[in-house]
Amino acid sequence: MKKLLLLNILLLFLTRAHAQATREITSPNGTIRLVAYVHDQLRYSVYFRGRLIVSPSEIDLVLTDGRKLSGGLAKPQFSERNVSETIISPVPEKRIRIPDRYKELKITLRNAFAVIFRVYDDGVAYRVATSFPGDITVRSETAAFRFPANHPVYFPEVAPPSNMDIYHTGFEEPYTVKPLESISSKSLFFSPVLVAPDDSPKIGITESDLEDYPGMFLTGSAEKALLGQFAPYPAEETETKELYSTRYVSKRADFLAKTKGTRAFPWRVLIIAPEDKDLPGNDLVYRLASPSRLQDVSWIKPGKATDEWIITSNIFNVPFKSGINTATYKYYIDFAKRFGFERIMMDAGWSDNNDLFKINPDIQMEEIVAYAKSKGIGISMWTLALTLDKQLEPALEQFSKWGVDFIMTDFINRDDQKAVQFFYKVAEACARHKIMLMFHGAFKPAGFNRTFPHAIAREAVLGSEYNMWSAEATPEHNVLLAFIRMLGGPLDYEPGMLNNATAKGFHAMPENVMSLTTRTQQLAMFVVYESPIQFFAGNPSQGLNEPAFMELLGSIPTVWDTTRILDARLGDYVVTARKKGSDWYIGALNDSTARELSISLGFLPPGNYNATICEDGVNADRYPADYRLSEATLNSRDSLKIRMAPGGGYLLRLRK
Repeated sequence: MKKLLLLNILLLFLTRAHAQATREITSPNGTIRLVAYVHDQLRYSVYFRGRLIVSPSEIDLVLTDGRKLSGGLAKPQFSERNVSETIISPVPEKRIRIPDRYKELKITLRNAFAVIFRVYDDGVAYRVATSFPGDITVRSETAAFRFPANHPVYFPEVAPPSNMDIYHTGFEEPYTVKPLESISSKSLFFSPVLVAPDDSPKIGITESDLEDYPGMFLTGSAEKALLGQFAPYPAEETETKELYSTRYVSKRADFLAKTKGTRAFPWRVLIIAPEDKDLPGNDLVYRLASPSRLQDVSWIKPGKATDEWIITSNIFNVPFKSGINTATYKYYIDFAKRFGFERIMMDAGWSDNNDLFKINPDIQMEEIVAYAKSKGIGISMWTLALTLDKQLEPALEQFSKWGVDFIMTDFINRDDQKAVQFFYKVAEACARHKIMLMFHGAFKPAGFNRTFPHAIAREAVLGSEYNMWSAEATPEHNVLLAFIRMLGGPLDYEPGMLNNATAKGFHAMPENVMSLTTRTQQLAMFVVYESPIQFFAGNPSQGLNEPAFMELLGSIPTVWDTTRILDARLGDYVVTARKKGSDWYIGALNDSTARELSISLGFLPPGNYNATICEDGVNADRYPADYRLSEATLNSRDSLKIRMAPGGGYLLRLRK
């Protein structure tokens, strides 16, 4: 009897100990449940409508002195809170008012580590926090994402550079699709990635609030799991001496980061999408990011710009020799003025790449600046990141004197801790000078655009420029970007190519760049892709021959009051509606299969709308530049018949 009593007491003790070390929280609407386990390791699992979708996955952070998160799991403290707020976006790439509702669980450990979990109606996230005095050095981080089945995964795999280590990349790769268990541990890829079960929600994996720490790559494990991997700290760096010089890491340290001992580390984010159309409109990464650090945002002016680099300034029907010269830029200014663009970009070549004060002798900057000012057009400048780093303050002072309100900086090609620090350094400097900023040769935004609203967008995408040398910017790739890359934040694809070809007729050529899409898909990208500054990369000489088309393109806003994804199927097509004021724009992108969709306009407020429609022409399957412009009157009782050619698109403007 005594033995039985002791056994019952022991079982009761163990049950209570287990209960004390396990906690769960559910999303505000109750559909997503996260369970945290604090036993021999700290793990979490995720359920959707009662079904396991993320298997127990471990979390750990290890310092170089041996202290680690998993070393303090005894007697954890738990605290919870519910949050329901609204974020007002000063530069709204998706919507102005962003509901921010979640439940949070914080697990505080006795060894100065903590883990914070948040559960939203559209995803979960966690981050590690520490509270050590002074500085710490992080040796390693464990970020595991385990799944109950061998799901397909869409991921952009890093192509190993020939003369640098694997952590150097432009973050511009096509998507590979493989089952989880077939992805090798030797495969390195950057986020966002998408886990795509056939019978349960799709899960996007990425990060947010990346600061003073390396970005998260992922790798396979030959199991049903993806594992985080991070670029070690740069111990030594070497500068290349070439047309686009860079600073690369020639030796890595045996740790990831030296940082403050009291801080929160980046969020590890899982975006959960029951339907495919839940992906393109998701803004969880933005919600998780640190709030704006700018007191005044009135000087941030989104809009559209021209860019001459992709077409190599190859304009025609002009009485001067085209190229990187004063006459060509004045021509671009006139074009921008005519079609409602806010600014032009002076891309690579306006100065010596390695010295921003050594101006191209064919350019008279004072004349260009004065001419642009007389037309009410802004000037934007391209810079090489290595050069900007060296000449930062004097360069920004000179840009301010010229009235430049936007710059691009290019060829960082890293996301280790020192590279991430560079992004903050440049953003803070540009904010002091009230200059907007875009990074090329860069990793995804990861919420940076919330913290620094003037850091308008990032490249981090295989976009239009790839048509110059490859056939990788396929219709399938273009559609996938809306489902995967846009999870990480706004992107700079640079659409608007006016020379369009079929797969059979496509040739990669810098002097006469063509797209692997129809003309209408290029137009629809301005609505489907999110970027508060959109670059028109097509040839303005062609555009002048088609003024009605260009006037429609010029009317498209770049920031939006609200967004609705009307219909979508991963990798096949996407239909996006966005509202600005009382106007609505609907854009659709299609893969290489011709299709017809029926879309209800029931979401529209009552009343009639004047509709301008641009759709693929009847011969767009053979001549992709064929399009049809038409007018109609529509209201909320109508349905659209969207017919798209292979690689096609659709655009509708509705004005009340």
